[in-house]
Amino acid sequence: MTARRPPSSLLTLLTRMRGPSPGLGSSLLGGVLAAGLGLASFAVLVMVMWISSPYPDSGPGGALHVAAALWLLAHGAELVRTDTLSGVPAPVGVTPLLLLALPMWLLHRAARDAVYGGKEDAPLVGVRTAWAGVVVGYLAVGVGAAVHAAGGVLRPSWGWTAVCLPVVAVTAAGAGVWTAYGRPRGPGGGALLVLPRWARQLVLGAQGPEWAGAGARAAAAGAAVLVGGGALLVGVSSLWHLWVAREAFLHLTEGWSGRFAVMLLCAALVPNAAVWGASYALGPGFVLGAGHVVGPLASDPAPLLPPFPLLAAVPEAGAGGPWNWAAGAVPVAAGVALGAFVGRVSVRRSPWWAVGVVLLAALLCGGLMGVLGELAGGPLGVAALARFGPVGWQVGLAAAAWAVAVGVPAVLAVRGWLRRRPAGAEREGVVPVPLPAPVQAPPEDDFGSEPYDFARVEAEEATKAVWYRDEARETRWAVLREAADHGKANEGQANEGQGNEGEGNEGEGNEGQGNDAKTPDGDGGQGGGEPREREPGSR
Repeated sequence: MTARRPPSSLLTLLTRMRGPSPGLGSSLLGGVLAAGLGLASFAVLVMVMWISSPYPDSGPGGALHVAAALWLLAHGAELVRTDTLSGVPAPVGVTPLLLLALPMWLLHRAARDAVYGGKEDAPLVGVRTAWAGVVVGYLAVGVGAAVHAAGGVLRPSWGWTAVCLPVVAVTAAGAGVWTAYGRPRGPGGGALLVLPRWARQLVLGAQGPEWAGAGARAAAAGAAVLVGGGALLVGVSSLWHLWVAREAFLHLTEGWSGRFAVMLLCAALVPNAAVWGASYALGPGFVLGAGHVVGPLASDPAPLLPPFPLLAAVPEAGAGGPWNWAAGAVPVAAGVALGAFVGRVSVRRSPWWAVGVVLLAALLCGGLMGVLGELAGGPLGVAALARFGPVGWQVGLAAAAWAVAVGVPAVLAVRGWLRRRPAGAEREGVVPVPLPAPVQAPPEDDFGSEPYDFARVEAEEATKAVWYRDEARETRWAVLREAADHGKANEGQANEGQGNEGEGNEGEGNEGQGNDAKTPDGDGGQGGGEPREREPGSR
């Protein structure tokens, strides 16, 4: 079963324009629409910057070329800058990760809506149809954008464009289709369907999606703690070097439009800075110029760095001290979080199962951090600027090593603590209360109420349970005996006043004589019209 969601208004409009039967056509239009919206967003931003600039270098055509080039850069493609002082083309390969979020979200939304077909009552479109349609439509616009950007000063690298653009489209569209179908096979098993059967059995083992799902969730938790800890390190260092960052921001440009552009660039590079901080905490650090590495043990930034506010957070050159070594708390926290996630789901499993999941989570976490490290860095020129940022494979290996070293003891500790907690919770004087048996729902004709209305049934069951208890029955018999004795006393007083004992009581309803024959013990009771009840303990 999959939850149906109403399609977006734009896709519904396109479907009505095309025809009543959704399918491959609506998926193609969804991909084209996603690419068009992304390009339009970048074009609006660049045109605003161009209009507000007091000394633009080119006309509106050049601004549109730059917008198309930035849209390709957001997908991870490398650009080549041709207007350099030396005349040698300089590569630009640092992808602002915040810009990557826009095309990913648009593709995800387009693929999800393509599955729904543009109408609420329409049948779901096939997986391959929706996925292929969105990808083909998106790539068709992407090829046109690359051709258009090739005529500007920032030209796309065709090799990087041919690799990065399809990878982003295929991944985001596949995630959207998977979401539309209710995320089947768990978070890990569905992603391994591309592998052969023997490879899936080797990776997943006998537990299948449960094993892979637990590992994927733990890996995501560990990566999130690493990136969050890196962002915290960057924020603390930026506050410590706040005066240096302010001077770099003011001297980089003078006009308000230029400062606004620098502020937007800094905001787009904040996720990159968080990944750089995570790489610093893991140990490999990051590269600031060819041959210059900045890490917690030693810092050696390039001597002629351009003034930029985010670079003000880089530690000073020299050997690291205790404050630099304290960054190691970030990977320790990530390993503990990874182990805690696995420990919660492995309480009723064997220790080897838990350790195996930790190893899988460490592998996935290392791969994810390696990809993020590779995307967060890249070249910004030639010679000394040929490499900026973390080295992907080093970050991945360090993250996997920290996850195994900290995650295995953490999962065993969490698992042992959770297994001992139920036994320690049973203290003296604490008696477990059994839960009442579930009450079935009464039929609608019995009470005239809606189905699944248990309030009246529960009230009657509670009343019956109290009425037939021995304590309640003994209390009722005591009240009946007291009433019978009181009736006998009133009867004697009335007979003495009239001087006639035993006569005249038949017409007036002598309760004492009538009840002597009806009560089991011969004592007086209530009138004969009341129902008789057995005394507690009698058979």
